[in-house]
Amino acid sequence: MAADLVITNVRIFDGTRVVGADSVLITDGRIDRLGHALAAPAGTPVADGAGGTLLPGLIDAHTHVTAASDLATALIFGVTTELDLFCTPELLADLRNAVRDRDDHADLRSAGVGATAPGGHPSQLVQWGIYPEFPTLAGLDQVESFVADRVAEGSDYLKIILEDGSTFGIASPHLSPEVVRALVEAAHAAGLRTVAHVSTRADADLAIEAGVDGLAHLFVDQPPAADFADRAAAAGIFVTPTLSVYEVYTGVRRELGYLDHPSLAPYLDDRARSSIIPDPEHDYTMTPPAGVSHRHAFAATAALHQAGVPILAGTDAATGRSVHGFTLHGELAALVDAGLSPAAALTAATAAPADAYELTDRGRIEPGRRADLLLVEGDPTLDITATREISAVWKGGVPLDRVPHTARP
Repeated sequence: MAADLVITNVRIFDGTRVVGADSVLITDGRIDRLGHALAAPAGTPVADGAGGTLLPGLIDAHTHVTAASDLATALIFGVTTELDLFCTPELLADLRNAVRDRDDHADLRSAGVGATAPGGHPSQLVQWGIYPEFPTLAGLDQVESFVADRVAEGSDYLKIILEDGSTFGIASPHLSPEVVRALVEAAHAAGLRTVAHVSTRADADLAIEAGVDGLAHLFVDQPPAADFADRAAAAGIFVTPTLSVYEVYTGVRRELGYLDHPSLAPYLDDRARSSIIPDPEHDYTMTPPAGVSHRHAFAATAALHQAGVPILAGTDAATGRSVHGFTLHGELAALVDAGLSPAAALTAATAAPADAYELTDRGRIEPGRRADLLLVEGDPTLDITATREISAVWKGGVPLDRVPHTARP
């Protein structure tokens, strides 16, 4: 349901910078105008921001949605759009039907089924009972039909999985370079963006050479080459580093530091908390092969940012020890630790993913955009941890009532 509203007494970060305005007029669920002390039209509700910071609704640029409830959880923590990077056709159709026109769930865009070799990553999820069997491709003769099927199923972009298993200490079937290049060409011909899953420097190099639009993950097998960032910038790609998932993989538990944060913890139900708290019998932490380190991904992120490559915030939720929405706040802090300013980290979760995926109706606070908004206490452009101090969330100008989602006092 579209809504009218005036939000006053706020600092406004528009997706790239703090602007010289302190109020926003929302009409029919979209940003009408920004200004100083805007007067509310007759009958229009007013929300006093109490000196907080108004942000575009956050966009998580790498998730895996397995139930509509994931999208409800995401919205509670200020994520108004999720970009899913693998979903089977039947599940994707069900998810879209479940959340269509819902203003109490985050929006969803999805790659649908990613391109991988028979038996390749993430085929292990079929063995574990998480996904049903899904299509794969073995050679060049299957590329055109694979891409056509994804278009027919409504995929918003194509994910290409470059994964030989080496960073996990296993050998995994993987796509040949010729198939990777052909997939990029076929996807672009069909009007789809391409994003490549990588975990090694060699695969990142292949993805860039093949002409992908973006990288999902960065590499953890070795430090970036001296010219890596410049080559990425020249290719015009974007990168979603997913630093927090690599931290978990190598034993760093950033999210435990704010598990009991007073502004976040009340909204974590038992299932969410059990996803975060280590279980000695089912711990996601593994022993990586020698040389594998999350520090390589941090170094590459810093170099890419310095070279002007767009960095997108993504969590890979729900893999490892993650919760939709909640974990993005840790990813923002990780990006700052990697060398982004707090304002640049905020851009990585707002304007940058909107630009990278051509979501022209969101990601910024400017006239004509959807009123997907997040109000926080404090100033996250100076201290990124302020994103955790959530005061209010709006989707299409409709306020989310967070109280019913309180799981514990």
